Amino acid sequence: MTTRDGEHQHIPGVPPLGERVDPLGAVRAPGDPEWDVFLTGTVFLDIIFTGLDSAPVRGTESWARGMGSSPGGVANMATALARLGLRTSLAAAFGDDHYGEYCWDALEQGEGIDLSRSRTIPGWHSPVTVSMAYEDERTMVSHGHEAPPPAPPGGDPAPLAGGGPPRARAAVASLAPGRRQRWIADTAAHGARIFADTGWDDTGRWELAALPDLELCEAFLPNAQEAMRYTRTACPRAAARALAEKVPLAVVTLGAEGACAVDAATGETAEVPAIEVEALDPTGAGDVFVAGFVTGTLAGWPLADRLAFAGLTAALSVQEFGGSLSAPGWSEVAAWWQYVQGCSDQDPEGLARYAFLGGLLPETWHPWPRARAVPTIGFGRCG
Repeated sequence: MTTRDGEHQHIPGVPPLGERVDPLGAVRAPGDPEWDVFLTGTVFLDIIFTGLDSAPVRGTESWARGMGSSPGGVANMATALARLGLRTSLAAAFGDDHYGEYCWDALEQGEGIDLSRSRTIPGWHSPVTVSMAYEDERTMVSHGHEAPPPAPPGGDPAPLAGGGPPRARAAVASLAPGRRQRWIADTAAHGARIFADTGWDDTGRWELAALPDLELCEAFLPNAQEAMRYTRTACPRAAARALAEKVPLAVVTLGAEGACAVDAATGETAEVPAIEVEALDPTGAGDVFVAGFVTGTLAGWPLADRLAFAGLTAALSVQEFGGSLSAPGWSEVAAWWQYVQGCSDQDPEGLARYAFLGGLLPETWHPWPRARAVPTIGFGRCG
């Protein structure tokens, strides 16, 4: 579906062309968990204004040339996982307003995400973030209130409906200083592999001991600044080695330089450079990187391939505006691979790094670069 402004509208319930890929098809077996990944958190309605020439000026009205709306917050990660073919289950609180209804439908019908452990809260309005992109930067304004009781054991922000976390191969968590999240322990007790990132430590202490759930994690994926502050090191690679003394697998993202990792169990190290792209909006790129790495890990790929794939998906995402709007699927990956192989300025040795994609990609895809669907509230029901 295409709007009168030429923007493409994804119709909920219709899988995008060429994205029906199961990256875990070779490792699935009878008796496996129903879900590949479980996660919980707060869903925001994201409204993204694009095409601004400069920052808004006080006392004036600014017009944006483009706009999109989509579920944000933890929905960025859930969408990135689902678009890469992982069977994803999300527990979150949704308002009973139109924003909450829209986010629920977009995630469940549009992305195929399981929401059986989510709940709608009467009288609670959905958290909202307005993002303005200009001059290669973004400014965000958010508003929301914590979901009201009843809260689950451990005080998690998104109460779990349906009797606690489901059985899943893995779970993705965001660790916060001084806060233990009961659901992480419950999910790990069911056999899930825990992948975690973290945010900026507003306390300024930067103590790994203040992340009590880190001991339950198989992999920890901070960015370079976070990793160096937590380990008191001056080099991201040294930080990765120090973190590998605390978790089985330490992955440090290096921004435009790529990512590095240390596998404590095997002693293996890997570093993969980033793909050079014209970045429009970095919103959600970290979530996309984690989703790509989780996908490769569950599929059993070598460490360097996992880093390369995670970096590729993140690079594809920053070329589009928005968080979940920009998360790539297999169609985008396939189209990129076809595109770069036909470019004379590409380094053959660099392209060889991604040769492992050959047997994974769909046979049909959209041309690249491709604008992602830009959902707009009000187009959810056709006919």
